[in-house]
Order: sequence, then structure tokens, then C-alpha cells
Amino acid sequence: MTGEGSLGAPIRHPIPWQDSDFTDRAKVEEECRRVFDICHGCRRCFNLCDSFPRLFTLIDSAPSGELEDVRDEDLKHVTDACTLCDMCFTTKCPYVPPHEFDLDFPHLMLRYRAMELKEKKISLSTRLLTDVDRNASLAAPLAPLVNWASDTKNKPMRTLIEGATGIHCEAALPRFHGKTFVASANAKPIEVNENAPAFGRKAVLYATCYGNYHNPKIGVATRAVLARNGVETEIVYPTCCGMPKLEHGDLAAVAERAHKVAEKMRPWIDKGYAVISLMPSCALMLKFEWPLILPDDADVKRLSEACFDVTEYVVDIALQEGLAEGLVPLDGGVAVHLACHARAQNMGQKATEMLSLIPKTDLQVIARCSGHGGSWGVMKENFETALKVGKPVAQAVVGAKKTYIASECPLAGQQILQGIERLDGEEPLNSAFHPIELFARAYGVSAS
Repeated sequence: MTGEGSLGAPIRHPIPWQDSDFTDRAKVEEECRRVFDICHGCRRCFNLCDSFPRLFTLIDSAPSGELEDVRDEDLKHVTDACTLCDMCFTTKCPYVPPHEFDLDFPHLMLRYRAMELKEKKISLSTRLLTDVDRNASLAAPLAPLVNWASDTKNKPMRTLIEGATGIHCEAALPRFHGKTFVASANAKPIEVNENAPAFGRKAVLYATCYGNYHNPKIGVATRAVLARNGVETEIVYPTCCGMPKLEHGDLAAVAERAHKVAEKMRPWIDKGYAVISLMPSCALMLKFEWPLILPDDADVKRLSEACFDVTEYVVDIALQEGLAEGLVPLDGGVAVHLACHARAQNMGQKATEMLSLIPKTDLQVIARCSGHGGSWGVMKENFETALKVGKPVAQAVVGAKKTYIASECPLAGQQILQGIERLDGEEPLNSAFHPIELFARAYGVSAS
């Protein structure tokens, strides 16, 4: 019998996605009702994503004020609002395993979406949008044209795109680069500082789809910072981590990508290389989600144990060997947003810790959801809700009055900028940085 308040360290169970019961509608809805009734009696997550306000409104509007009077078809209204940010599981819920209630709200939402996928209720356009590598291979060679068409200022084209894909015409989309991070790194060798305290370290940079196709500067900055600190790096990108597929319940596609990436990383891990993910969502996948989806895959397990988030790795250097000299203050300070998927890694505020290593740098830390939710927040039916969820973050950034805005998640950074545009009387801001870009700037190294 476990105590109230889940005093044991939270655990997560392997996801039995290949069992027939996992996607059986009657069993899924039965589990939804069990969990939702517990949430109804607790309500600690009322101020997280829109799933919880929707759930509580459904129950409160029912004739009896109880879940039993909520229709099965209305449960989807709750599951559709989940962004899989993991904040309810990580920061709020007192009933996560090992508590006897055994409540894992995000993975239940994942299960519901896997059921919908099996029932062919996920649209073709959504399935195509989540095939990131295929889309990027088509878009990158035509980057200027694609970026012109997807710019929010191009209202005729964005109206057409909204009609074809369901992406809101005002939602900012990542820009494509004609030259990937992998290509640019291969074309430009980098000199490793042999006098750095951490000289001798070796790391593979998992480029990630965003770092490879959309913002190579993040990878370039990471490589430059690590070289300054004596770390030999290799760039590897077998395929996307599958987070966009996970968001829509396609666990088979995620498993395929997990196996492929882990197999490619195995020789590097065998040679003593750490694996660094440039994006927190991808690090979360490699460290935590993949081992739950493929619990018997030895390569996936080894990769999860060898993986670092980029900010986590820099802080580890500082703690273990010490950083190379040369950091200078960033005038005007930094408003740093802690991304949900960085917080969900249960590693502490590594972006804050890393930026605190820059001398005399004034930090304002914002630990709240931006509302973006990956592919969720750009869709027509979710965009306004995403901005509403992220409004307190936009307000906090404006109130901080810092020169720089940083977020560990570039999509969250983009969302924050859009949120600021919506605030009355606020001038639009042009850029939000990944913390490693600012760290490179403090070292005086180029991220171009």
C-alpha cells in the first residue's frame, strides 16, 4: 500500500502498444473514465494544458455533476487538447506510479490516439505532415520558395495551405535551410582546443530534424562551444526521433525510428562517445520514451544511458573538469524559458545552470508552458488555444525587459514571439535563441 502524495520516486511502465487490448475502444474508454474520475476529484492540474479545463467543464456541465453523465464521444474533446508536454505527470500529479492509482495521463492520451490511428481516424494530411524527413527532403532544395510560401505575411498562400493541411494561416512555421547541419559540418572541419580542461572527451551530436533542416545554427554553436572546451565531435543524423509521430499515436513508426537511430549510434557508444541531442524533445524521446516503447532493445537501452541534452552536457563539463576560459558577459541579460520537455527529463534547470556560468549575466527564468505542443499548436483548431496557454510566458518575457530571449525549444521560442505580437502595445521581437547560441556568443565564437 503506497502513501498519499506519491512519496516514491515516479516510475513509468513500458507501453504495451503491440497488445490488442491497448487499442480496444471499450478498454481505452474504460481506462479514460477511471483516470478522469480521479482527476475530477483532485483538479491540481487545472492550470496546465486545456485538457483539464475541458474535462472539468464537461463534468460540471453534466446533469449530475459527475463523470458518469459525460458521453463517451465527448472524451475525445479532452484527449484532443493534450500536447504531451508531460507536465502533469512530472510536476503536478500525486497519483503517478508507484501510487496504487497508477495514473499516467499523458500516456493514456497517447493510447487514445493510437486507438484512433488504428480506427483510421487520423487524417491523411496529418499523417503526411508528421513525416518530417520526407517533407524536408522535398522542401530543402526549394528552401527560398518554400519559405516564401509559408511566411505568415503571404496571406494568399497561407490561406491555401490552411485549406490543404489544416495548419492555421497565422501560425509561424519553421523555415527551411538549403544546406543541412550535417552537410555544413562535413564541409567545415573544426579545430579542437587541446588546452581545454575537458580535452579528451568525445561526443556524437544527434542533429535532430529541427537542427538539421530548420536551424543549423544551433548545431554549429554546439559544435563550436564543445570544440572550445576540448571535445571532439561527430555529427550523426539517421532519421527523426519520431516525436511528431508519437503526438498522433503512431507507435510503430516511432519504434522503427528508435531502432534505426540506436543501431547507428551503437558503434560510437562502443568507442566511448557520449550522445548529445540538440533539442529537448528529442532528448526526452531517446532517454525515456524509446526505452518504454522498445524495452527489450539493448541498443535503445544503451543509447538512453549515453544520451545528454546539450545544456546538460555543458554543465557536466563545468562540474567535472571545468570550462575553458573566455566567457564574457551578455549585456542586457537573458529571459530564459525552460521548455516542458527539458523539465520532463528530470535533470534540473540545466539551461539556467549553463547560462549562469556566463559572468555577470542577469537571468530571468520562466518555467511555464509556451502552449506550442509541437505539431499540435499550429493546427487551425488549436492555434488560438495554444496562444492562450502561452500568454503568461509572453507577458513574463515582456515584463523581464531583457536584451535576449532564449528557450531550449526553438518552437516554443517562436510561439513566445507570436504571443508577444498579440499583447496590446507591444512591439514585435525578431528572434529567440537556443541557450547554446547565447553561450557561443559569450565565448565570441561564430554560429554561422
